Amino acid sequence: MVIKVFLATSSGSTAIKKKQQDVVGFLEALKVDYTPLDIACNEENRMWMRQNVPSEKKPTNGIPLPPQIFNEESYCGDYDTFFDAKEDNLVYTFLGLPPPPGSKEAEQTDKEHIVENGTHAAETNEDGNLDDTIDVPVEERNGHAHEEEEEEEEQAAAEEEEGEGGEEEEEEEVAEGEAADDEATEGETAGDEAPAEEDEEEEAVEETDEEGRAMEEEQEEADEDREEEEAEVQEEEEEDVEETQEEEAE
Repeated sequence: MVIKVFLATSSGSTAIKKKQQDVVGFLEALKVDYTPLDIACNEENRMWMRQNVPSEKKPTNGIPLPPQIFNEESYCGDYDTFFDAKEDNLVYTFLGLPPPPGSKEAEQTDKEHIVENGTHAAETNEDGNLDDTIDVPVEERNGHAHEEEEEEEEQAAAEEEEGEGGEEEEEEEVAEGEAADDEATEGETAGDEAPAEEDEEEEAVEETDEEGRAMEEEQEEADEDREEEEAEVQEEEEEDVEETQEEEAE
């Protein structure tokens, strides 16, 4: 299998040059054999590239720009899809090549194989069937599915606790709000009762004053009556004295 990279060696676009350098540099770093094909100086390469890029992968103007990557006759992708594969450690899968043993992509592929089929390649016999002579833990055979279930259960429990904690906080806030309302109501009631008590005290004072004035008026009337009685008695005594003197004079 030959990896073909279609390039434009004499492109005037700085962006295209940078993308081409990124692709070529990364393939060289991985020691992947590839064949660069120039479309700037070779019309045949240009036409082949344009004809073999899938229509759904072409831009709106219908002319695909380099770099474009193929595995023999199979289209792999452009710079953007190559960059995404590089970020996901799936460059060999993108190129249609088997990843080298021990690479991150190979380990990731093995894990995916375990999760999908429940077995590891090393656990199968020559016929491709599961080798019962190999003792493999159930957790590893199932792709650690049990551990993932436990983690999901713990996460769900933590979320429930957080939800209950939030509800308790809301209840506490509601209770505090009600207590504050009760205190405000009591303050208003006390404020209403205080003027009422003051009014009652003022009425009591006024009644006391009226009673005192009434007693003073009664006392004054009694004094006047007594003075009148004494004046009448005195007049009577004086009249008696005058009558006695007139009788003695006769």
